[in-house]
Amino acid sequence: MKTVLRINPCVYFALVVILIGGICAALAQPSNGVKLNQNGFTFAAGLIRQGHFTADHKGGWSEHRPSADEENEFIRVHGFDGYAKWHLGIDDRFPENTKRRYKFPYGDFRNVHRCALLAAQARARQYGYADIGKAAAELERAMKVQTGDSRGLFGFTGSSVFHPCKSVALDLPGH
Repeated sequence: MKTVLRINPCVYFALVVILIGGICAALAQPSNGVKLNQNGFTFAAGLIRQGHFTADHKGGWSEHRPSADEENEFIRVHGFDGYAKWHLGIDDRFPENTKRRYKFPYGDFRNVHRCALLAAQARARQYGYADIGKAAAELERAMKVQTGDSRGLFGFTGSSVFHPCKSVALDLPGH
């Protein structure tokens, strides 16, 4: 003879709610403590509005990225606050006065580079940092607007583009 064990449907419902709530909470947390650097995003948007960007092509970031010596010299002159502004990500696992804390660089300490934004988008998508990927895409879109490039194709070959009179409204990811 089989014994039938009956559990109140409310218990099942409560277990399902707890399980779904736990999954949602886990997914809402940024993985590895990396979050969007809103100050870096705002600084980059301002640079783009002022025309301080390079409309280079995908794959060029390895050539344009500042060397470790250039980074160290920039930190010596401007401090870690200045260095942080040139990155779209902050890793809370590391102290503020270390280079390891700042992720997703987007420029060479003079100009925002399109190739850096494309690299940041790809890496953010790869590692699941949606806010950082969206921020990089928004900045890249702003460059297209600044250059009047409605088709999304840059007609430049690695030159700097300066249009200080144009203004672009940017939406901060997560707001």
